Amino acid sequence: MLTREQMAQRVAKELEDGYYVNLGIGIPTLVANYIPEGMEVMLQSENGLLGMGPFPTEAEIDPDMINAGKQTVTAATGASIFSSAESFAMIRGGHVDLTVLGAFEVDVEGNIASYMIPGKLIKGMGGAMDLVAGADNIIVTMTHASKHGESKLLSKCSLPLTGAGCIKKVLTDLAYLEIEDGKFWLKERAPGVSVEEIVEKTAGELVVPDDVPEMTF
Repeated sequence: MLTREQMAQRVAKELEDGYYVNLGIGIPTLVANYIPEGMEVMLQSENGLLGMGPFPTEAEIDPDMINAGKQTVTAATGASIFSSAESFAMIRGGHVDLTVLGAFEVDVEGNIASYMIPGKLIKGMGGAMDLVAGADNIIVTMTHASKHGESKLLSKCSLPLTGAGCIKKVLTDLAYLEIEDGKFWLKERAPGVSVEEIVEKTAGELVVPDDVPEMTF
């Protein structure tokens, strides 16, 4: 199965020159380290930074330069710093070309549950609800199953929803899938992972083509 870094590398293949991109907390933040050389991409953060660079080296750390997940980051050439109100106006106005989010669950209708587990303390939803409402191009990246082996790709989400009918692409540690017509469609599998394992760990209806290529990086 894919490591967190390999998942970020695969997501980075979805970037295009000139994109404005928002990276959610967790695995999505690692995408900043794998932007293809020569490609111009502006990374946007809800707390008011447009133009994030890769994570800093120890010598580059600035405790005042953070992303929405409170991780220290760098600023790329041409970066802008502004209020979170302006940042959310950009998100809500549909000016982000690609959003990469983590999730607890995704289902065959494109619903996403990403912000709370009942009975557990949470600090809030953050910008997730605005991001799923304001973006057409969203990739969810997460593990295919929980640490207990339970599928996260479901017929119907069991947790409170962050957004309804908004997810079309999912990258897990086992596979890349797309959501269409109330089904998961298997497009790629992680190197060394069998189709049988993906089928076994996908609870929602899954369409499997005759040939499922392995991912390349």
